[in-house]
Amino acid sequence: MKIRPMDENVLVEILEAEEKTKGGIILPDTAKEEKLEGKVIAVGPGKVLESGKIQPVDLKKGDRVIFKKYGGEDIIIDGRKHKVLEKKEIIAVFEKE
Repeated sequence: MKIRPMDENVLVEILEAEEKTKGGIILPDTAKEEKLEGKVIAVGPGKVLESGKIQPVDLKKGDRVIFKKYGGEDIIIDGRKHKVLEKKEIIAVFEKE
């Protein structure tokens, strides 16, 4: 299934929560916190300005991002957790060094 977000919205696949703590303790599903990181799957065309021009979203497919804890709408696609987020709900992008 292919989904195209509208306007400044971004479709993000949520990365899996950690199975173990740094000390090696295995966490049960009930103790895992949902990760606030994800991979951009699709990006909307952008914001329509008053002039009628479109200001594109400065993200691209494959970017790894951090988003606000309570942002977006949760959806399931092919059994995997995703979020549809507004661009302003994405607070950081991982950059390659």
